Amino acid sequence: MGSAARQLLPAVEKHPDVRLTAICDPLADVREPVAQRYGASSVAEIAALLALDDVDAVYIATPTDLHAQHVIAAAEAGKHVLCEKPMATTLDEAQAMIDAADRAGVGFNVGHSHSYDEPYRAMRELIASGELGRVRLLHNIYYSDWVYRPRRPEELETNLGGGITFRQGAHQFDILRLLAGGMAKSVRAQTFDWDPQRSVIGAHSVLLTFAGGAVATAIYNGYGAFMTSEITYGAGEVGYPQSIAPGAARAEMKAATPETEAKLKRSRAATPAEAELAPMQPFFGWTLASCEGGDIRQSATGLYVYTERGREERPLRLDRSTRDPVIEEFVDTIAGRRRALHDGRWARANLEVCVATIESGRTGREIALTQQVPVPAGT
Repeated sequence: MGSAARQLLPAVEKHPDVRLTAICDPLADVREPVAQRYGASSVAEIAALLALDDVDAVYIATPTDLHAQHVIAAAEAGKHVLCEKPMATTLDEAQAMIDAADRAGVGFNVGHSHSYDEPYRAMRELIASGELGRVRLLHNIYYSDWVYRPRRPEELETNLGGGITFRQGAHQFDILRLLAGGMAKSVRAQTFDWDPQRSVIGAHSVLLTFAGGAVATAIYNGYGAFMTSEITYGAGEVGYPQSIAPGAARAEMKAATPETEAKLKRSRAATPAEAELAPMQPFFGWTLASCEGGDIRQSATGLYVYTERGREERPLRLDRSTRDPVIEEFVDTIAGRRRALHDGRWARANLEVCVATIESGRTGREIALTQQVPVPAGT
């Protein structure tokens, strides 16, 4: 019941076909208040959660290195599964998770939440319509304070799924694959670890090539000096005004002890989701799509489309949170109303790009990709 779960709760509460019946967290003082609010069961162990008859589906928001164990256990218990990104730390784990869900015949989605965001969905629809011709160049650039936010130790260990590439690159690659059609061909990357006091992959620069000829760049810098919100109308990741000053998180964390950091992490995880809808579109960085007939990028409340006619703004809806479509897709795919985009195979393809980025950064080689899947027709 950390920050990701708390951000999902309003969407769970809102959906007419979903009811929160149980919460599992090892810390009673974390789970009990939420359980009491929703009239839900409260358990400390996942085995107890999976034994409950009134649990049909589970949301796995545990540390990344535990995802495979927990997803497989849930599938074997006959529960549908929504898992946080990245789905796993290795491609072998990812395959085992997919196989377990297939054997059990349960739904398995992975909540790469930002490719559900309204601007990226609208960009994809515009590109797929052919109105601007083929997409040729894509860029996603994000500068944040990720490295200096309060972290558990495993969040700073690459082999446990920590660091920028696994934790944030998973979002970038998900977005870029959505816009380019899914079928990435190769990765060439540099990764960076330049603060010995907080050693982790804290930045990367990635070049992705795609079937059909599109090329994409993903740049992420999590060292907390310049913040991309300066060029995204002051909006942060989910559309609220960015409230953290450049450099503030770095200064705070450099002065923190391990005990202080643990308390800050717990306090952050216990923060309820924003009660009001965001006033702007969500910005997972600054994104630009270049097609043969024009360019597309986010505006504060929609999209800017650039053609020979000039710049046109196309407004988008602001009446949903970033997690509403995550729950909607999960429920719809369980009910058979539509095919999932964000299923285990799509998530495995995103994980493959993460793994290839780290390998390319380590070896300096271009890495060919073999487990990519296309964007399903109609999604």
